[in-house]
Amino acid sequence: MPIIKPVYTAVATAPVATGGAISTTVTPAVTRFFATITAGMIGATTTTIPAASFVDDADAPVVALPTLTATDSANYYINGVIQQSSLFTLTTASLVIASVDITPGVPTVIEISDFSGTTSTITTQPTISAPTVTIIT
Repeated sequence: MPIIKPVYTAVATAPVATGGAISTTVTPAVTRFFATITAGMIGATTTTIPAASFVDDADAPVVALPTLTATDSANYYINGVIQQSSLFTLTTASLVIASVDITPGVPTVIEISDFSGTTSTITTQPTISAPTVTIIT
């Protein structure tokens, strides 16, 4: 005689999340550095602008350029036109541009946005329902 097993049919509902609120605050700190290209900065294959050639937003001399962190975003402008970031290497000592097709007297701007002050918090916890399982025999 074969084994007799009970057969059940079940219907279930998925849990549902309702309510909840997330508050996100984005407060970037933006700094800019300004320099003018001179003939001595244009080399054979790259253009190198020393940190001491830059001034900040307050027109104060720059001793060292900042080190970019994971929360930073940098934009580079030559003669007021934004450039591809892949053309630039930024160190604390200098900005190196992978081009010599630059005319002396052209302004260069580094714009750095620091997003480390960005925060997100759950201000109201969501309510998650338990699944309903109905067994039909």
